[in-house]
Amino acid sequence: MTGIEAVLTVDLGAIAANWRQLSAVVPGAVAGVVKADGYGLGAGPVARALLAAGCRHFFVAHLAEGMAVREALGPGPMVAVLNGFPPGADGAAGLVPVLNGLPDVAARTAAARAGGQALPAILHVDTGMARLGLDAGELERVAADHGLLAGLDLLYVMTHLACADVPEHPLNAAQAARFAAIRARLPAAPGSFANSSGLFLGPDFGSDLARPGCALYGINPTPGRPNPMRQAVGLEAPILQLREVPAGTPVGYGASWTAARPSRIATVAAGYADGYLRALSGRAAGILAGRPVPLVGRVSMDLITFDVTDVPLPSPGDRIGLIGPGRTPDDLAAEAGTIGYEILTSLGARYRRDYRGA
Repeated sequence: MTGIEAVLTVDLGAIAANWRQLSAVVPGAVAGVVKADGYGLGAGPVARALLAAGCRHFFVAHLAEGMAVREALGPGPMVAVLNGFPPGADGAAGLVPVLNGLPDVAARTAAARAGGQALPAILHVDTGMARLGLDAGELERVAADHGLLAGLDLLYVMTHLACADVPEHPLNAAQAARFAAIRARLPAAPGSFANSSGLFLGPDFGSDLARPGCALYGINPTPGRPNPMRQAVGLEAPILQLREVPAGTPVGYGASWTAARPSRIATVAAGYADGYLRALSGRAAGILAGRPVPLVGRVSMDLITFDVTDVPLPSPGDRIGLIGPGRTPDDLAAEAGTIGYEILTSLGARYRRDYRGA
């Protein structure tokens, strides 16, 4: 370690504990969603920790992500690709495509015929997001002719909740009813329904396979209530330089902040190129020696500045906590006007990653 790099600490033990906690909520199986490089924390280490905890089902977004997770896990666990396979990739070994429309179904059944054996697949049906999944017209065709699915080893029928983080939203119950009605008209197959927030909506949202993502990584799946998940992420960045500035001194690009008193400014090695969002400018805080210190001036590409005037005798090399106790990803998200998912998945490649526990 050079001493001037920021360190991202990933608590794999906390992630595994979160998976076990979610598994206790529902009677069915619980998958691990490790897309976007394990929500920015490293898909390989995260997936291996979940596997060791007992997880046997994994979801990614893209084929390349699936190949990387399969290599990390070895044979055995299901690795499903939510966005489906691109044309010509139907023979991708060891991966399961999610079929999001009749063209996907046709490509997979054709591959099954060509290979002379049934191929595993997950059928995605749209129940209210108007995003991916078989739409109403396609569902009518499949319901009328189950032969359209001939050659598929249908592992699951799945759908995705649009408003699970708002428990009282009427679309939740509507999607549950639609999913039940659709499954009754399709060939018998296990169902996959609840996402992280959906796991907390009650028994009507249970299914054979839940697909939590954000909750595994410590993001609150129950907004407005205490977070039931363990925090899994810490981020500290070193002070590169300290300087005393007189009252009236502007700091940073655009002179957007001016010292109202004689101040001590700490320049820290992190910025928006590292996923510390520019929208945090003038809104966030860090933790130094157990005390909150305000972020002042604009977040720039590689550097941020904090007013550490009230912290006794900080030194260059001391580390300011950007994420950790008292500074959760959800806290930063609120300050940036976004969601915790974006905070985690924006984390940059320049951080040294320190994996702990399992």
